[in-house]
Amino acid sequence: MKTSYKFVTQYPKELEQKSVREVMQDFLIPKKWQHYLRINRDILVNGHYRSVNSMVNPGELLTLNFNAVESTQHEYTPSGHLPEIIYEDEDVVVINKPHGQKSHPNRLDETNTALNDVATYLAPMEQTPYVTHRLDMLTSGLLLIGKNPVVVPLLNRQLVQKTMQRFYLARVNLLPNNKANLTLNKSNYIETPIGQDISDKRKRAIKETGLSAQTTYRVLKIDAKQQTALLHLSLATGRTHQIRVHLASIGLPVCRDPLYNPLVPPTLAQSTSGIELQAYQLHFRKPLSYEFVTVTLPKQLWLK
Repeated sequence: MKTSYKFVTQYPKELEQKSVREVMQDFLIPKKWQHYLRINRDILVNGHYRSVNSMVNPGELLTLNFNAVESTQHEYTPSGHLPEIIYEDEDVVVINKPHGQKSHPNRLDETNTALNDVATYLAPMEQTPYVTHRLDMLTSGLLLIGKNPVVVPLLNRQLVQKTMQRFYLARVNLLPNNKANLTLNKSNYIETPIGQDISDKRKRAIKETGLSAQTTYRVLKIDAKQQTALLHLSLATGRTHQIRVHLASIGLPVCRDPLYNPLVPPTLAQSTSGIELQAYQLHFRKPLSYEFVTVTLPKQLWLK
């Protein structure tokens, strides 16, 4: 398996000069890797090593060589099915994951997940997919996948520092006596902590002792006849089932959600047919660059 990776990027002409150390910090490179780049003289400016306290000037070319990069992730068995590619560059690929499909396998014998599909796509290029985040099995939409192990901690740090933004669409049922603000296009915040539901290991619940969680939503439209609404949502955290739990807690459960919507018959509790929740847009910075990318599902695929 490949363990050495080379990245070349231009320091933007519109930025003021920064030290090599500051540039590595901007790129969210882990301190251990910064150390190796320095002692191995593997960070070059215009083709020559420059110490970490030296300045990088606008327009100069940066080369970073990562050697002996190790990953604990195993390789994924190709499924034989190709994913729907929405965006791709040299380091990442964004796919449209269908509802009912897991993001990645939990067992070595699972071969029908989104990562297995991406393994099929990358195999001819002798590349393997790397997990950067996940979507619930019943949720559809954009899933960002790394093409090499270098980008994984960089993208994970974007999630932690909230420089990566994820946006969702959801159709919800309007339960009687719901506690939601249904004013159109007004931003609303849910900040209740989420923990394990002790009565059902599949579920999460609002718990004072749970992990902090923040969800923002606004109402795009209301169907009074069907007693449903279309919501736009964004996440500041990424807890398991976060959107589903938060919306259900204010009386707006996601339509067709077998775990959290009381309108869904108990006979469908094991359903994997999908819920009306869609990750429709991603905003992130390309690894080891100053370029931001916004990836959006084609409008004809959006929840209406």
